[in-house]
Amino acid sequence: MGKSFRLKKGFDIQLVGEAAKEIQEIPASEIFAVKPPDYLGVTPKLTVKVGSEVLVGDSLFYDKKRPDINFPSPVSGEVVEIVRGAKRVVLEIRILADKEQKSSSVSLPSDLTPSSIKEAILKGNLWSVFKQRPFAKIASPEDQPKAIFVSTFNSAPLAPDLDFVISQDQAGFDKGLEVLNILSEGKLNIGKHAESSLSVNVGDVHTFSGPHPAGNVGVQIHHISPVRPGDLVWHLDAQDVILLGKFFTDGQYHPERIIALTGSEVKDPKYLKLKIGQSLKPVFEGISDEDVRYIQGNVLTGDTSHAEDFLSFYISQLTVIPEGAHSEFLGWLLPSTSKLSLSRTFFSWLMPKKKYDLDTNTHGEERAFVVSGQYEKVLPMNIMPVQLLKSIMAKDIERMEALGIHELAEEDLALCEFVCTSKIDVQQILREGLDLLEEEG
Repeated sequence: MGKSFRLKKGFDIQLVGEAAKEIQEIPASEIFAVKPPDYLGVTPKLTVKVGSEVLVGDSLFYDKKRPDINFPSPVSGEVVEIVRGAKRVVLEIRILADKEQKSSSVSLPSDLTPSSIKEAILKGNLWSVFKQRPFAKIASPEDQPKAIFVSTFNSAPLAPDLDFVISQDQAGFDKGLEVLNILSEGKLNIGKHAESSLSVNVGDVHTFSGPHPAGNVGVQIHHISPVRPGDLVWHLDAQDVILLGKFFTDGQYHPERIIALTGSEVKDPKYLKLKIGQSLKPVFEGISDEDVRYIQGNVLTGDTSHAEDFLSFYISQLTVIPEGAHSEFLGWLLPSTSKLSLSRTFFSWLMPKKKYDLDTNTHGEERAFVVSGQYEKVLPMNIMPVQLLKSIMAKDIERMEALGIHELAEEDLALCEFVCTSKIDVQQILREGLDLLEEEG
């Protein structure tokens, strides 16, 4: 039986450049690239070399620490380049796609059980769709989580409307939820917006309302079934549920994504149908390279990209906004209605529904880390964020655990970083704390 939650803390950043509900299919590029850095904490060990021929779904590399977790090719073709960085770290595996695509296939079990589902997913090289809390990394197939969570709405700035996205393949989504419900042994929890019309027939459906980050799966986990030391939960993105559902329909990997192309620098924001690893050059065509920031993801948590990049694995949104590499005369001293403020510093607080054309300017440099009460106003979790961050900086593991680090991922504290007058790199500090906690076991 699901519960209803009305969250009051948080903040919706209203930006111009929302995607119109129309889908354009972008033709596949000649070159695709799979990027091992997309998968946090994975040490890649290549299973291919330059000249290797691969099919859709074939393994390109596996995790050296967990050899049973492999990562698939989104296309069939020839491996033409291995791009390496410092210390010969693999950055990209580039593939020249065949004109006619061919897929490898996995024999699906006739009787779906938790063990047979795990075995099929591992054979299909799709285990990377599962993430876990704590640590917000790819889950281990050897573990048994206390529950699996799926959020069916995204409240981040300009985020895709997941009701619209899921409606494009409701059957795949339903099949994916059916598989997850069996895998979780009936402990599947689904977060749904209170105003959503989405139909869900399995699992416990919980409704949420309120400002961002209400759509974050971490916030939903906190309110439904908090993660304590020793606990383990898994979660998936909504489009990965569809990917899983398609796989358990025909035994093949379907690497399609519906991507929201957003931002004030985009002339015609809309939804695009792309393949994972596809070149983004035709997507960003027509956008000036001068003084713009390309982002894979949203403006709070996305990664800086460029016009020649390739679509990363977990991405469902692309954003283009102005760069902010400039100074402003008198800065915040000048009264204005065009600047966003969570306080009453500017008159814009009188217009809560106004949409803003913001750039990347941080309006200041890092300074003393003080207790201001700002973080608590935008974090709808029973956690003391400032004390937690200071315990991470002091490398006090016991205090980190006592203050709830197990429940968090970077996206959960992204708004704290946005409102921080001290310009503290909150998300980076949290990641360092999670990595330290994992290293110490």
